[in-house]
Amino acid sequence: MAVAALPTPTVRRTLRMTLASVFGPLGQVFVFVVGSAIVLSIGTLLIAFLLRGTRADVDLVQATLVILPQVIIDGLVRGFLFATIALGYTMVYGVLEFINFAHGEIFMVGAFAGAALGSILVSSGVLNALPVPLYVVVAVLVGMVVSGLLAVSIERVAYRPLRGAPRLVPLISAIGVSLLLQDGVRLIANLSGLGFNARFQTPNFGPPLRLAEIPVSEDRAIPLILDVRALTFIVAAILMLVALNYLVNATKLGTAIRAVAQDRPTASLMGINVNQIIALTFLIGGALGGAAGVLFGIRVGTVNPYVGFLPGLKAFTAAVLGGIGNIPGAMVGGIVLGFLEAFVASYLSLMTAGAFSGASYADIVAFSILILILIFRPSGLLGEAVSQKV
Repeated sequence: MAVAALPTPTVRRTLRMTLASVFGPLGQVFVFVVGSAIVLSIGTLLIAFLLRGTRADVDLVQATLVILPQVIIDGLVRGFLFATIALGYTMVYGVLEFINFAHGEIFMVGAFAGAALGSILVSSGVLNALPVPLYVVVAVLVGMVVSGLLAVSIERVAYRPLRGAPRLVPLISAIGVSLLLQDGVRLIANLSGLGFNARFQTPNFGPPLRLAEIPVSEDRAIPLILDVRALTFIVAAILMLVALNYLVNATKLGTAIRAVAQDRPTASLMGINVNQIIALTFLIGGALGGAAGVLFGIRVGTVNPYVGFLPGLKAFTAAVLGGIGNIPGAMVGGIVLGFLEAFVASYLSLMTAGAFSGASYADIVAFSILILILIFRPSGLLGEAVSQKV
């Protein structure tokens, strides 16, 4: 009896270690999310307080407070978009140490796969009969399969033959693949009838959720709303991030990926099929990009062949911001960048009395951050992972 009881502490310890490895980094991400939201909110309110009185038509402090919760929600949606795409950059860099600049187009292909699925369901007359959760699951799976297989094909054709070449060579190949995918999807979309601006057909998600009422005056209150599509994006992104963290930190496949990222020759000597692991890494990264593309299409309603270019660059910025090669860093960088963009887009025009359009200058902020990070902290907020790159 005493012998039979011995394995129990080991099982408990293993479970505890697994939970710590999966949810520990997510706790770190949560701290950065809350911290960045608080810091940006305080900073914005301080600026509004300093500029109070410069405009006679509006109380800047009150106007800032009224829209602040909505800005934070918008920042979360943007942030999870950037984080989900940035994970593809991070995983590929962690294994091969090169930036797959075609990843934004893999995201775009996933969006078009979802648009094509919606068009097929409409022509079949079953789209509106589908429950919204079932539609989201099916659409995301379709986008993941299409983009994942595309990423594996690109790795096999365009990157594997150049693996021993100087780093600039596969980078140029990635740029060429990016341009090829843009024009290839444009051709296929026009021939298939989807068109350049493909409409993303979805079931009716219902009215936005009213979370609260923000009083502005005695007889007026502004509702705090959360679009169901935005909520779907946030929930799906969190589930994917948790699943990826579990895969990398608590499975044999994750151990193999980390071993290949650490030392490819030694991993090969230990019996790991390096080519297979690299292909699986591209598959996982591409699938995440495809899922993000579908969720993006559901949210915005229209996609085009160039829709992945700017989000791809911003996701790369997010990966550098968090620490490229570091999975929690990609999450942190994406969400922090999303908050920064949302605050600039919402408040710049208000603070400058319309002299500057916040939506136009949000992109400038994103790439200014990239320059500053590369100059002052090239390792990113969490630092580039060394012992565990992926």
